[in-house]
Amino acid sequence: MLSEPRSGRLAAWGNALLAGLVSPDDAMLAAVGDDAVHRVEGLPGESGPVGLTLALGRLRALGATGLRVALPAPGHPLGLSGPPEFNARALEAEEAVICHGAALGLVPEVYEAGPAGDVHVEVVWHVLPVREAPPADVPSLGEAERELAEALREATEVLTRLDVAGSGPVAEAAIDAYRARAERGREVLAPGYPPRAVRVLELAQRVGLLISVAYENGHGAAVTAGEMAARAEALRPVERTARRAQVAAYNAYVEERERGVR
Repeated sequence: MLSEPRSGRLAAWGNALLAGLVSPDDAMLAAVGDDAVHRVEGLPGESGPVGLTLALGRLRALGATGLRVALPAPGHPLGLSGPPEFNARALEAEEAVICHGAALGLVPEVYEAGPAGDVHVEVVWHVLPVREAPPADVPSLGEAERELAEALREATEVLTRLDVAGSGPVAEAAIDAYRARAERGREVLAPGYPPRAVRVLELAQRVGLLISVAYENGHGAAVTAGEMAARAEALRPVERTARRAQVAAYNAYVEERERGVR
């Protein structure tokens, strides 16, 4: 849960490229990550799919000055602004990238092939028109940081009482995996992002780890229906808060541009 979304990588490194802070090759490699290839389809002025580097250049020529992230879930159109057709596609994918300065958005479609351990992943980003309006339910970085700290504290208290976030080999392996990802992902937000955005994203990922461990460890000591319901009730709002914080962190670059900070 709450692993690094493809939309986050594309927005972060796309913003760095649009600002001239990284080379096109570096931006493309970072955005693709462990996937085999990313293509962009439906780009105005192009008759077929194109690579990320060409697509980002075309979007800049169309007026895009920055990229935002949306991480919607059922009942929570986080980061979206319409129209309904785009929102539906983004909700199905559970993520999207929205251009600031150009009324366009990108929704990923993921294709996987191959056996476990050797999966070949290709991603096609579909370009669709979007409504130029404030994104839904995205907090400021300061709000996100305060909400995360409170949600983490409350969820930890409940999950500890129910003994579902505790110890054991599954939890230890999850924590080790998180630490390894954190070490590899120090530049996940790319050059140009404020330190507070990095801090908020890291905290959101830590909260995501807590949620994952709680789910993957089974019911723990929550043996009654009431206790299991209490665990689910504790996890739902904290997961929602962590998603909001992720979007706030990835969108911080564009928000600062709008406020004239950079």
